[in-house]
Amino acid sequence: MRKRIISLIISLVLIFAMSFTTIYPAKAEDAKSVEGSHLTEKEESNGNAILKMRGIYLQTGDCSITSAGRGRIYIYGSTTANYVVDMVVVGVYVEQYNEKTDEWDQVHFVSKEATNNYYVSLGQTLLVERGYYYRVRAAHSAGPKDSLRDTADSATDGIMIK
Repeated sequence: MRKRIISLIISLVLIFAMSFTTIYPAKAEDAKSVEGSHLTEKEESNGNAILKMRGIYLQTGDCSITSAGRGRIYIYGSTTANYVVDMVVVGVYVEQYNEKTDEWDQVHFVSKEATNNYYVSLGQTLLVERGYYYRVRAAHSAGPKDSLRDTADSATDGIMIK
């Protein structure tokens, strides 16, 4: 009986100690950052538009880049308006990291617009040079056709394409 009580107390102490143990994830402090994007070895990266001020028309903007095999990437961008508007636009820039200039160089651009809608998206698979970091930047806008529209940008981290 005494062994059971001691065993129960030890079990309770262990459960209590485990419930207050904090696990700290590895920090990405060592990852190099260029123009707000970290250079990573990940297979994919996502970016979301940061709206400095809630717009009348624009709700969200997203973009992503995914490694799609040897020398291939899949890019994606989308824009969502608060409601049906005259124009919803997404423009997706693919950029390659230039180690010599320590900057991102644009290597591809594609855009899509929708009229009288609240959503537009595009996706595309591209062949790229292997051995470089690539990222996606996207420009998002929504609003009236012949007037000022709400705009925002999003960007992913850079991923190494092997």
